[in-house]
Amino acid sequence: MEHTYSPREFGKLIGKSVNTLQKWDRKGILHAYRSPTNRRYYTHEQYLQYRGLVSSDQGVTIAYTRVSSPAQKADLIHQKNALRAYCQEHQINVDVWREDIGSALNYKRKAFNEVIELIE
Repeated sequence: MEHTYSPREFGKLIGKSVNTLQKWDRKGILHAYRSPTNRRYYTHEQYLQYRGLVSSDQGVTIAYTRVSSPAQKADLIHQKNALRAYCQEHQINVDVWREDIGSALNYKRKAFNEVIELIE
């Protein structure tokens, strides 16, 4: 079953008050689901959509990891494993996996530049 949030929990996640969520529900801006007892609730999918992480016309989903130096290869593996676990837990299908080993102080990162090109 998908994770759900009470209006208070959901409001805290997105930085809005329960009153705002109620108004949005009434105005059709962000519809709340209703329980059998007519209580409002929100889904994790709604959270992802609100944050812009999922859209109805979604294209390619990209996962990107980076470390600064070859000495951090173990950290890169941990990042990829954590990202893969997160995506599996939230049923996010990743189309493109990219990784870099290099400084974030410049744009000499092949995979990062590929990601930017895919976004453009």
